[in-house]
Amino acid sequence: MERNDRMNRISTINRFKRLLWNIIYLFLFRPFPTKFFRSWRNVLLRLFGAKIHSKAGVYSSAIIWAPWNLVLEENAWIGPNVNCYNVDKIIMKKNATVSQGTHLCTASHDVFSIGHELITAPILIESDSWVAVDAYVHKGVIIGEGAVVGANACVYKNVEPWTIVGGNPAKFIKKRIFENE
Repeated sequence: MERNDRMNRISTINRFKRLLWNIIYLFLFRPFPTKFFRSWRNVLLRLFGAKIHSKAGVYSSAIIWAPWNLVLEENAWIGPNVNCYNVDKIIMKKNATVSQGTHLCTASHDVFSIGHELITAPILIESDSWVAVDAYVHKGVIIGEGAVVGANACVYKNVEPWTIVGGNPAKFIKKRIFENE
């Protein structure tokens, strides 16, 4: 995935789709909190353009800004109270997990411009990786395969595969090696 910051404007059609999605979210998505309703929530997200594997899931308290910019592969999970500000794509590969309270932010504003235009870039969370509770992942970041982002970490740069990072800004802590290998 190439990191190319793009300047975007939010179109009227996009705003209308988000208004419609917010109504559906409020009355038909959020009121069904148990895992039993996972399939129902996935259907609603798919109706708005999300690409979600049948074994993936999104908790009802998670906030999805634009379902049409969400891709969840097999067994990918977005936990409770996660804020997906997905003005650009958020892609989660197989067995990726984003824990409760995390912020995934695909957009920011150009601080070097008088107009503070919106700048977007996708977030990619590779297979078998885990973004722990209350972390922040910035636009354009790739979380490598098998990587772990520690609780409350702020990630502004790519995370190498099979590493553990933490802190603000997130820094390398150690390699992720399983004891039984």
